[in-house]
Amino acid sequence: MFSSAFRRLVNGSSTPSSIIHSQLAYIRLSSTLITPKLFVSGLSRLTTDEKLKEAFSAFGQLVEAKVIVDRASGRSKGFGFVTYASIEEAEKAQEGMNAKFLDGWVIFVDPAKTKEPRPPPQPEPQPSETGFRSNKTIGWCG
Repeated sequence: MFSSAFRRLVNGSSTPSSIIHSQLAYIRLSSTLITPKLFVSGLSRLTTDEKLKEAFSAFGQLVEAKVIVDRASGRSKGFGFVTYASIEEAEKAQEGMNAKFLDGWVIFVDPAKTKEPRPPPQPEPQPSETGFRSNKTIGWCG
C-alpha cells in the first residue's frame, strides 16, 4: 500500500496530505478492539464521571464510565476509562469521540491496555545493631 501511495505522489496524482490521511485511516481501521474498554485521555480537570457517561452514552450501552482522580486532591488526573457492553459499541464510540471536544478540551480515545500485575512489595529491611539501615537509593539513614 505504501509503494502505491508513493507512486501516486511522484506521478503528481495525489497530494502529500491526502496520502498521509489515507495511510492513517488504513492503520486506524486495521486496528480492531479486543476488549470493550476504552482509554480516554486529554480530559479537562472539571470532567466528572457523569459528564463522561453522558458524552459516551450515545454510542451504546455503557457498563462503566470512570474518571481517574488524584487521591490527595480529589481532582481529575486528565484521563479515564469507558466500558461498553460489546466491542462493536466500543468501536463506534472510538470512531465517534476520538479527537472531539469535551468540556472545552480535545479528547483522544484509544483501546485500553490490560493492567500489568505489580511485583509483590519488598519486606522492610531490619536495622543493624547500631540502629542504622542501608537505603540503596539515598545512602545511609538513621
